[in-house]
Amino acid sequence: MYTGKSFNLWEPDTGVFYDSADAVSVSGHLQRKRRSQARTKSSAFAELSEEVLRDPATLPCRRARIAFRDVTNPTNTRTIVAALLPPDRVVVHKAPYLFQAAGSVRDEAYLLGVVSSMPCDWQSRRTVELVMSFEQLRLLAIPDPGEGYPVRDRVVEVAGRLAAVDGRFAEWAAEVGVAVGSANDPEVKADLIAELDACVAHLYGLDEDDLAVLYRTFDAKRPDRYAKHHAKVLTHYRRLTP
Repeated sequence: MYTGKSFNLWEPDTGVFYDSADAVSVSGHLQRKRRSQARTKSSAFAELSEEVLRDPATLPCRRARIAFRDVTNPTNTRTIVAALLPPDRVVVHKAPYLFQAAGSVRDEAYLLGVVSSMPCDWQSRRTVELVMSFEQLRLLAIPDPGEGYPVRDRVVEVAGRLAAVDGRFAEWAAEVGVAVGSANDPEVKADLIAELDACVAHLYGLDEDDLAVLYRTFDAKRPDRYAKHHAKVLTHYRRLTP
């Protein structure tokens, strides 16, 4: 059972877990809860077909999914801490998850890449104090030029590689179109994270002056904290902008 401390950015489990649960019992409970919630029009489960609702194998906990920490504070290194959790894991309320009612796994990878980037996190740090709620998440501007846009497609690939750390994500990685474990080398991982920031900055329409402000103000007490990362981001950013 996962809580907020059970994962970190591009780290699907930290080894700190809330508890464990009997798989049969918890699946039965979640299946009954889903059937009940599906009767409420405002529930995301209301959009599911009866065929899907009847099948416990389609429960969200049976597949890889995005979760995020709902507890934060202004002194945290990052405000949005999201991760792709392995299949067959359940979460407590301190680790809300995103339910995919439509779209593809590649869309899921794209969203994970954007919300895990510093350009996206910078905007959340302007308003979020103690709780990263669904309401706060919905206020974020998420650029999306659509499948087939080269920089968006690169975000999908980079996020997919960063998220699919081992064989638990093999099925998800295959749908995204990336290899499992291809970003586990520390230097490769750091370079991909810098490239991801550059791609997302491009999608937001930021220029180099904007990036300078972003990294200088990300930590108000240490304006030079991300200077090296900023330099790496600029290298990738300049390849994207003529």
